[in-house]
Amino acid sequence: MSTTPSTQPTSIPVFRQVLVYGGVLALAIAVIGMVVGGLTVGGVGVLSALIGTLMAVVFMGITAASILLANRYAGRESAIGAFFGIVMGGWLLKFVVFLVLLILLKDQPWINPLVLFLSIIAGVLGSLVVDAIVLFKSRMPYASDVVLPPAPHDD
Repeated sequence: MSTTPSTQPTSIPVFRQVLVYGGVLALAIAVIGMVVGGLTVGGVGVLSALIGTLMAVVFMGITAASILLANRYAGRESAIGAFFGIVMGGWLLKFVVFLVLLILLKDQPWINPLVLFLSIIAGVLGSLVVDAIVLFKSRMPYASDVVLPPAPHDD
């Protein structure tokens, strides 16, 4: 058994799975939203469901991508600030993008606000479920990426 630590943080496969499962979730939300939106309010509902799903996917992707990017700095004590700066910057970017999209889409005649809102909420809640499922199935130890010092030798 090798005692050399892996150069890849153990969270990388977890976030890759989050992105894959998130894509499947987004496809399901888009299909269900388009069908329900189309049946209730027509073409405007279909477009609103697609836009809401796309927004949810972009926000989920920004989170996972920022953490995957920040993991490049993990393990270097001098770069702890860079790690948290990248993650917090991703969250700030999501907030700003959300506000800008909200302002731009607010009074558009080709948007149904209820379908858009429900699609976004389904995406947010679904991504939380995906995060929880992937994390629980990851079987990652509580203290991952830790290298213990060698045991003292008895002479």
